[in-house]
Amino acid sequence: MSDTAPPLALSGSKDLLARAARVDATLAYSGYVLQRDRLVDGEYPVFAERASGAYVWDVDGNKYLDFILAYGTIILGHADPVVSEAVGKEIREGFAVTLRKRVQVELAELLTSVVPGAERVFLLKSGSDATSAAVRVSRAHTGRQRVIRWGYNGWHDWCANRPGGVPEEAQQVVGTFTYNDLDSLRAEFEAHPGEIACLLMMPFEVEPPAEGFLQTAADLAHEHGALFVLDEMRSGFRMSLGGAQEKYGVAADLVTFSKAIANGYPISALVGTERVMRTVGEVHIGSTFHVNGAEMAAAVATITQLRDTPVLKHVEVLGEQFQEGLRAQVAASVLDAEVVGVPQMPFLRFTHPDEDLRARVQDAFYTETVRRGVLLHPNHHWYVCGAMTEEDIRKALDATAAGFRAAEAAVRRG
Repeated sequence: MSDTAPPLALSGSKDLLARAARVDATLAYSGYVLQRDRLVDGEYPVFAERASGAYVWDVDGNKYLDFILAYGTIILGHADPVVSEAVGKEIREGFAVTLRKRVQVELAELLTSVVPGAERVFLLKSGSDATSAAVRVSRAHTGRQRVIRWGYNGWHDWCANRPGGVPEEAQQVVGTFTYNDLDSLRAEFEAHPGEIACLLMMPFEVEPPAEGFLQTAADLAHEHGALFVLDEMRSGFRMSLGGAQEKYGVAADLVTFSKAIANGYPISALVGTERVMRTVGEVHIGSTFHVNGAEMAAAVATITQLRDTPVLKHVEVLGEQFQEGLRAQVAASVLDAEVVGVPQMPFLRFTHPDEDLRARVQDAFYTETVRRGVLLHPNHHWYVCGAMTEEDIRKALDATAAGFRAAEAAVRRG
């Protein structure tokens, strides 16, 4: 293989993107152009044809080892046959009916058996459904309005990360704090005594929690009469079977799940103690599609495999191997970079203080890795799935080594 890989053939993706730009608002105006979603212009595929295991094929026939994994919804691997069979059975038997399906009870029982502290379950569709339901339940339970939040918690008014179309008053009752900084969190509680309904937060994003941080955060919430809510969209059913609660030994009043819970199928869950969850009866949360059985079957099949096989340990071990290899490459490089994140969700962060130079380095690195068939996100942490192998990790490290060489060459060119 030459030192620099040739450009990918991407004419099919480009043609479809041009067509979509004329009719599809999501591609013309929204997610594709968000800075956090920005890939390397002209180098990354946009449209996939199919996916299987750890790999995805674009519409031009290029094959990629997938570390984006639909932003973490895939934990077992794409098109897992056990999950597909369970979903197919529900579809063949009729999955959208007025009556509820047996699988809803089976999933609720399964969740209460594997999630620490889960005594009641409310099944929804999207992550934003679940976090917004958690906020509504918290407000009704406490009789308070104000929310403290941290991380990406969805798109609804109370947590939208862009102000367009959001009433000012919706976010005037929402505050935030600096992660791993208890003084920052304490100050937010003390600035609004008796007003906080809940502290809702991701357990971590890239930086893991400092020793005791999550437990002290929970204690602060309870001291101030608020609920402690963990947003486990990314960590749930990936860090461990019991999520971040199990991993870090902390108990939440409410927990939200989606993403890996069903290996890519659209379902979410709000779980919690009976004391808090009985408040569901006092609020309005509903959707025609909440009772559909296909996604529930996917969740049962996914969680059962995570419980009964060593797949989560396999994911952790492969993630550790990937991070160790990346750290060795960083140590051997002249570039300013660091390996961050937990093994299940690793990331490589370029840290040169010059923004223009950092952008050139990053673009060169990711151009080279995607050309070599490894799909890594430049601005969002990556994911490891159970279908990956040690050979896949070696392939990824070969690509990142070439990426470092390409980035160093970009620096030398100025």
